[in-house]
Amino acid sequence: MGGQACVLYGAAEFSRDVDFAILADADNLRRLRSALRELQAEVIAVPAFTARHLCRGHAIHFRCFHPDAEGIRIDVMSRMRGVAAFEKLWKQRTTLILPGNTTVHVLSLPDLVVAKKTQRDKDWPMIRRLVEAHYFEHRRDPNRARVAFWLTELRTPELIVEVARQHERACRRLASSRRLLSFALSADLEGVNRELANEEAAERDEDRRYWSPLRKELETLRHSNRGK
Repeated sequence: MGGQACVLYGAAEFSRDVDFAILADADNLRRLRSALRELQAEVIAVPAFTARHLCRGHAIHFRCFHPDAEGIRIDVMSRMRGVAAFEKLWKQRTTLILPGNTTVHVLSLPDLVVAKKTQRDKDWPMIRRLVEAHYFEHRRDPNRARVAFWLTELRTPELIVEVARQHERACRRLASSRRLLSFALSADLEGVNRELANEEAAERDEDRRYWSPLRKELETLRHSNRGK
């Protein structure tokens, strides 16, 4: 669900980390623990690897020490801000077959875009590239779902105006839920840019509010660990 997923979708990002969204039930956690043992992976920060912390929304951080994966970091989450529960994410997943006939399940592109709406600077250019890559791949074969996705999530002003012009009816239908589409209909790039900045600022603020209590929990755990 992280940088590796972005690579697979064609929005290249170098990353030695691997981020997983998982189902945090007892059977699945046992399977995950077994896989982590094979990788000789160890928890490298608070919190500890427990279902309770995963269900609270924390990420669990591991470092691999197996010679074939040495140094690779694995981050595991089960709950994310603004993203559906795991069962829905799994139902909507994208399944890819890689060279060597390896099967990989990836967050659907719309879910990945939502998961990337954080307070981190590096995530916003990646969202832009992800949706651009999807648009350029499928623009000759638009359908209702794709057009709605582009109008809802594109962050490239010129492309937003282009899609608004080509799919005016859909744009007018969605304008009430995304303010910048009204500016796109009149090809007002200044207005589109201004609203993109407002959208990003609002999402960053929401992400800060979401993580504030979780960060306080982590700080408490760090102090507790130092005391031991």
